Amino acid sequence: MQGWEFWCVAVLVALIVGFSKGGWSAIGNLSVPLLSLTVDPLTAAGLLLPVYLISDGFGLWAYRHSYDRRVLAIMVPAGLLGIAVGWAIIPWVNANISGGDRIITGLVGTIGIIFAIYMLTGRGSAGPVRKPKVLPGLFWGSLAGFTSYISHAGAPPYQTFVQPLRLDRLSYAGTTTILFAIINLAKLGPYWMTGQVNLGSLETAAYLLVPAVVGVYVGKRTVGMVSEATFYKVITWALLIVGFELLGKALLGVDPILGFIQTVIGL
Repeated sequence: MQGWEFWCVAVLVALIVGFSKGGWSAIGNLSVPLLSLTVDPLTAAGLLLPVYLISDGFGLWAYRHSYDRRVLAIMVPAGLLGIAVGWAIIPWVNANISGGDRIITGLVGTIGIIFAIYMLTGRGSAGPVRKPKVLPGLFWGSLAGFTSYISHAGAPPYQTFVQPLRLDRLSYAGTTTILFAIINLAKLGPYWMTGQVNLGSLETAAYLLVPAVVGVYVGKRTVGMVSEATFYKVITWALLIVGFELLGKALLGVDPILGFIQTVIGL
């Protein structure tokens, strides 16, 4: 994690994390997939967790009075269960199955692809207004905790459950912020025990806190400058491309775009 390529991508990703906490939440889905282009996904997730935790503090203060109690009551325990499942399964897969790192890389890419397609098809806003039922909430909340554990990508299953509820904008933002602040804090212990967070990664993460805070400020200042529809569409297409990039890397064993560039230069 010392090459210039890593630091260029890491600073960009830290800005993205801060930007997502400043109001553009969808862009946060790019963080682990982008950083996974330079380090393995588990290392990327562990490195970014402290950055997320610091950024969460800003969001908790901003939305401390705006949230949906019932949604949180359903999804918080479900999310914690999903973290426990991820803690039990993912390190075992990485350590005991040949090519486990490629499996996890492919899983992260697949999550990104599914979420991007889900959002691009407009299914998140289709259908009648629903009520927050317990069983669907437990299922999607557990899945959100699991995907958040492996790649800080809990948004796809979370939005699958919450978006049809049509919460008002402040309640939606506050509920999202509080839920994932709790989930991120709960991941700290398992990440430390599995070695994803250690003194070395904390030192590296410390350098990324400054661009993250800058990202929060810029996000708040720019949130009204372009339409949400346009911004989310651009970010969703970017996530789709990165997702296919990671899936290709998992299947082929090499970075497809980098390999293509090297082939062209070689010609």
